[in-house]
Amino acid sequence: MTLLPGPFLSGHARLAGILGWPVGHSRSPRLHGLWLRRHGIDGAYVPLPVRPEAFAGAVRGLADLGFRGANVTIPHKEAAFAVCDTVDATAHRAGAVNTLVFRDGAIQGSNTDGWGFLANCREAAPGWTPDAGPVVILGAGGSARAIAAALLDAGCPGVTLVNRTPARAEALARALGGPVSVADTPPLAGAAMLVNTTSLGMQGQPGLVVDLAPLPAGAVVADIVYVPRETPLLAAARARRLAAVDGLGMLLHQARPGFEAWFGVTPQVDDELRDVVGGDIPARAAPPQRRA
Repeated sequence: MTLLPGPFLSGHARLAGILGWPVGHSRSPRLHGLWLRRHGIDGAYVPLPVRPEAFAGAVRGLADLGFRGANVTIPHKEAAFAVCDTVDATAHRAGAVNTLVFRDGAIQGSNTDGWGFLANCREAAPGWTPDAGPVVILGAGGSARAIAAALLDAGCPGVTLVNRTPARAEALARALGGPVSVADTPPLAGAAMLVNTTSLGMQGQPGLVVDLAPLPAGAVVADIVYVPRETPLLAAARARRLAAVDGLGMLLHQARPGFEAWFGVTPQVDDELRDVVGGDIPARAAPPQRRA
């Protein structure tokens, strides 16, 4: 699709941005910027570096200035939950907020990470559905919580958490409730999906290697790491002819609900967007060094 020339902002421009500390690494401005240009919207999406101690005041200030809302990234997601006037079920389940909408004088919060994960999986592995079978999740941080909650709420029959600190995984299992268990090693036999939510495999971090042999032929392997595009885990999955889902799609899809709320258009994820947002990301990681 040919992009429209970037419009001049009017006095009625719709404004949104991303709050983080630091925030210069974020790819969200180029992501939303492409959508704004594509749809010829009178609006802007800007990076907003905010120190933790100034976060609550900054959010209220943005609302007073007429911003439509904002995304929230590290380290502010839990603080965003606290500053909201209302939060939806996704934020309650995730224990954090990544999307703010300012409407009718109120600050509304949601968490689209789990939604973005599911949308990415459905796109990259069309035959997979959340109720396909049990899921094994590596990690027990905020991303693991959002993804596990989304899977369970969408009909996943059970989630097993595997984490280097078992106590943290056990605490997350209690917080989530339902069919969630904890294991020392990934119980892959019979699993429909394996998800890596740790930083292992990220550029500059040790690679993650898991013996994927026990996974059934139709299983899906997902990695939320997107730098590089293909981690050692995903390379191993492709070598076994398993469906492999990279992390870039989750980043792109999780942005869609916020854009629609702020700018009034439902955006699409396509190859052009992937190229603009992730075209400069290295294709592959360094050789793997760590075994789970």
